[in-house]
Amino acid sequence: MTTVAISALPVATVINAADIVPFVQAGTTKSISKTLLFTSPTMVTPALGTVASGVISACTSTSMVMVTPVIGAATGTSLSTTGNQVITGTGKQGYATGAGGAITQLTDKLTTVALSKSTGQITLAGTALAASTTVSFTLTNTVIEAGDILIMNHISAGTAGSYSLNAQSAAGSAIINVRNISLASLSEAIVIAFAVIKAVAA
Repeated sequence: MTTVAISALPVATVINAADIVPFVQAGTTKSISKTLLFTSPTMVTPALGTVASGVISACTSTSMVMVTPVIGAATGTSLSTTGNQVITGTGKQGYATGAGGAITQLTDKLTTVALSKSTGQITLAGTALAASTTVSFTLTNTVIEAGDILIMNHISAGTAGSYSLNAQSAAGSAIINVRNISLASLSEAIVIAFAVIKAVAA
């Protein structure tokens, strides 16, 4: 076979509207115009595959049907709903690791503690608290706002069932009241767990 040297390819020109493109079908040559080939083609049930990117606001249809979508982990900074948030399984609603902290009260049960966390544990000083007596101390916490509710429990150390707890919140702090409801003086470094719940008056 003789070697043919190609020095250059022909220069392509833009197809005109009147141009036609030939097709061979079963031995018969047919043609299609540029208009039919490139202007508003109709695709019947095309398999488009996975969309890698795009701007959803550019779509002309607002109807989107998602069948059991996998949403994954939420990464937003807040969630606001006008309806109920319902857990139908065995999950819990609360705080994850990193939201909490721990602090130990120094000197006595009147000493202020500082812990700016949404949830945490406070180990009280092991000084004496007389029977049927209430002591109050300040928790400085920038998470707390006026009107918020502190849920508290005596979770460890000391005599179970011998203390009652409540709190009054303010902007950046809360007064925590601890009462010895037993009939004897107790000198116990009890551990109180708390969680801040956002609340409003109206």
